[in-house]
Amino acid sequence: MGIKPQVGVIGLGKFGYKFGLTLLNLGYQVLGIDHDEENIEKAQKMFTQVFNADATQKEALEQIGVGDMTHILVSVGNSISASSMISMYLKELSVPNVWVKAINEDHAKLLRKVGADAVIIPEHLAAEQLAYRISMPGLIEKLPFEADIVIREITVEGPAQKTLREIDLTNRYNVQIVAIQKQGQSNYKFIPRADDQLVRGDKIIVIGDAKTLANITL
Repeated sequence: MGIKPQVGVIGLGKFGYKFGLTLLNLGYQVLGIDHDEENIEKAQKMFTQVFNADATQKEALEQIGVGDMTHILVSVGNSISASSMISMYLKELSVPNVWVKAINEDHAKLLRKVGADAVIIPEHLAAEQLAYRISMPGLIEKLPFEADIVIREITVEGPAQKTLREIDLTNRYNVQIVAIQKQGQSNYKFIPRADDQLVRGDKIIVIGDAKTLANITL
């Protein structure tokens, strides 16, 4: 197993705190930075390390050692100038992956211009997820890629017993089955084998293009 990324979160409000907490629960060490006492007190109970600092000051970022981080999320509320300045400083300090929360498309464009590697507009993601769930029954998640890549659960409706090799979704539709749930079982089998068989009532988890997955039936 490779070395896990070193993750930092600048801005420990609701979005940043939830992001860091999720990674902590996945076994990562997470460093937090904020200058709000309430946010700091809450994060100190959970995060690996928390600093009280003004991240808009490049010297403060240098002293904390953010240049050693592999991934940093910037989530500093609605301050366009602060998030842009912090993002610029992080890239100047050679942080390889700078992810930034934006409040709108114009903010996102500015962040990309100063070097942000990924820009997230939470409201847009939530709206897209809801729309896709309505339009595609069985949708699990729309992934935040440039292409419309989604994860969908599909129930086998046909009576014939076939193997994954026989239905051949990868070559026929350019999608990938990542898990199978046999009828009556609560657990999924991940990374299934080509000779695993499917019968009516089984469920598969598939990743691929949204329009393609929307039209697949078994």
